[in-house]
Amino acid sequence: MTNRAKSTSAVGQSIPHDSGKGHVTGEALYIDDTTPIADELFVEFAGSPVACGKIVSVDASKAKQVPGVVGVYTHRDVLGHNLFGPVICDERFLAEDRVAYVGQPVVVIAGETREAALAGRAAVKIEVTPEPTVLDIDTAIEQKQFLGPERRINRGDFDSAWESAAHKIEGTFESNGQDQFYLESQACIAYPGEHGQLTVESSTQNPTESQAILAEVLGLGMHEVVVRCKRMGGAFGGKETQAAIPALMAGLVTQKTGRPARVVYTKDDDMKVTGKRHPYKTWYRVGFDSDGRLNAVKFDYYSDGGAAADLSTGIMERTLLHADNAYYLPNVTLMGRICRTNIPPNTAFRGFGGPQAVAVIESIIQEVAAALGKDAFDIRKVNCYGEAPRNTTPYGQEVKNNLLPEIFEQLAKTSDYKKRLADAEAFNRQSPTQLKGIAMTAVKFGISFTTKFLNQGNALVSVYTDGTVQVSTGATEMGQGVNTKIRQIVADEFGLSVDRVLVMTTSTEKNINTSPTAASAGTDLNGAAAANACAQIKQRMAGFAADHLSKTNSDLAPNPDEIRFEDGHVFDRRNPGNRTAFGKFANEARMARVDLGARGFYKTPGIDFDRDTGKGNPFFYFTTGAAVAEVTIDRFTGDLRVVGIDLLMDIGRMINPGIDHGQVIGGFVQGMGWCTAEQLVYNDAGELLSYSPTTYKIPNITDIPKRFNIAFMDNGENAKNIRSSKAVGEPPLMLGVAAWAAAKHALGCVAGKGPVPLKLPATNEVVLMCLTGIEHKQRGAGERQTTPR
Repeated sequence: MTNRAKSTSAVGQSIPHDSGKGHVTGEALYIDDTTPIADELFVEFAGSPVACGKIVSVDASKAKQVPGVVGVYTHRDVLGHNLFGPVICDERFLAEDRVAYVGQPVVVIAGETREAALAGRAAVKIEVTPEPTVLDIDTAIEQKQFLGPERRINRGDFDSAWESAAHKIEGTFESNGQDQFYLESQACIAYPGEHGQLTVESSTQNPTESQAILAEVLGLGMHEVVVRCKRMGGAFGGKETQAAIPALMAGLVTQKTGRPARVVYTKDDDMKVTGKRHPYKTWYRVGFDSDGRLNAVKFDYYSDGGAAADLSTGIMERTLLHADNAYYLPNVTLMGRICRTNIPPNTAFRGFGGPQAVAVIESIIQEVAAALGKDAFDIRKVNCYGEAPRNTTPYGQEVKNNLLPEIFEQLAKTSDYKKRLADAEAFNRQSPTQLKGIAMTAVKFGISFTTKFLNQGNALVSVYTDGTVQVSTGATEMGQGVNTKIRQIVADEFGLSVDRVLVMTTSTEKNINTSPTAASAGTDLNGAAAANACAQIKQRMAGFAADHLSKTNSDLAPNPDEIRFEDGHVFDRRNPGNRTAFGKFANEARMARVDLGARGFYKTPGIDFDRDTGKGNPFFYFTTGAAVAEVTIDRFTGDLRVVGIDLLMDIGRMINPGIDHGQVIGGFVQGMGWCTAEQLVYNDAGELLSYSPTTYKIPNITDIPKRFNIAFMDNGENAKNIRSSKAVGEPPLMLGVAAWAAAKHALGCVAGKGPVPLKLPATNEVVLMCLTGIEHKQRGAGERQTTPR
């Protein structure tokens, strides 16, 4: 008998990321690493010089005369529809008679070299008659400039609860946007095919949508367009829809010239013309009792959608669905509106509207605690979701398998929260130069697309006669490790080691009509679809194996249910000594004309949400967690330092603990950056001023606190999801709010029971201005603005 290794499962192991070595060595190829082929053209674009206005003229005559310029194209060269949009069809590929933001593409230039294309771009003259711009939410509201419909969710009787509330607070809360700051800018290459067909290599989270938009705008059928994505150098939501315009630029040039065409944005151009996380302004009214229990909550959310709708309607919907975060709200009225402004259309960003909602409710908790002279942790506990009837959301979904109370209690103990709180407040009473702050915030993030039809995935699995396996799905790899997890799932299904499984380049010709890799659901949908395909193949193989193996043991009646795939072998569990190597068995099955390939499909069950009534079950399950953050503030400079993080999450049973651990760290740090450092700054002309690493500060290694403890709850109760796992991509980002809340606590030690008008992000400048305003008010040196702007 052959030697057998101990039976092990690939799932649950910290298998290295399948591109990890390539990331370090530089062998992992991205779009612009691809060597240009013969006749390939380089593409640039000329954009609007103003934020809003009527186009008077577009003069490209001098651009056409630049040596090396092959073509110059405007909207008149578009063969299909120049108008597109993922939800509302309101965005133009190339501007026609009007422009709506600085840098909006007007002219596409193709050159033999990048230098020629850039020179052609510089030679284009675009004359625009400027018109009044709308650059902020207040102006948009005043002028009634909105995108999409008003949305509402209500429960209980807010008006009565507000009138009878023992305590009340009201005001506004503002959070700024955030740039995705992926390392690989928007990029794609288009290749011509026969009969006008097109193949596009794109850095996109959404190959199917790119395929559909390319076909529609270029006047092709979807069957004539193939979009592929090997990997992205980061995306964070910024390549869910916004990869479309660069793909259209390259596709247009290829269609017109019959030559390959490459578009790669510079980091400056990328930051200037692509959409970002939505800024929000929220008007709130909250009534509560003397224990801090929230009895009446009213939030009116207004987001800055930019010049076109993009995904703003879905993002606002998720904001409304996360208004409660981790807290039961018996009487609540929620309203959401999207403002149209003259900046690039804002878009998806990790969290997709959830962070803006979480920040509001967590800020409210801090304000309630200050008003009552209590610890915010105690206010969070008293409002936390618990047992029935305090376990249903404002939209009527039951919060099942809820570990939030246990998470709060366990994290408070392991982080030594109470002692550190007492130490911080004692320190603040005696230190003339510094402040300390500490806060615990939570997250309850719904997992699923809120648009029902997107909750589906398909996969193609092929078993070869040497026992190796290829799998193709609609998932796109952006560094988050979805391909590695799918490898583990497929390897586990066949009882193979992961080196026997390869996840192929994502392509619309292999996986059709797929959803974007977003909503933290990439592994949930595509992993389940791959497992479904494996099950089909195993069923056929098991049927053959039952007959085949029974011939060597006449005492065993053929029974496919007794066939096992383990340790690289196939056997009948009633006779485990009679094993056949998987590769040999696959070859034998093929000789017997057994189909060794399958297309798997999965659709998320049990989700249904009525947008008109604001009721239903939009989510398959919730990922939950909490974080304790400790900060220090320099009283003279406002310098904010995050000095300690303790984080605890329930993410079910991990398919790959190493990857999940990395996702938690990365998500938290990105959220911390949004809350404390990353400030988008526009001038009065609508031009982004913070458009490079020199003017836009993302967290770096020195911003990571020395105390950074991460732990996970032991919870295998999420059996309805693939391998009892839970999504981990987005939820940790919202725990970055803890750092902001800790800063608010520190400033609250100065303000006492007064309001702390701290804006988000809490940059050093913002912290200093807030602290100065509080101190001046206390000294009676003049009343200052106390509502965040």
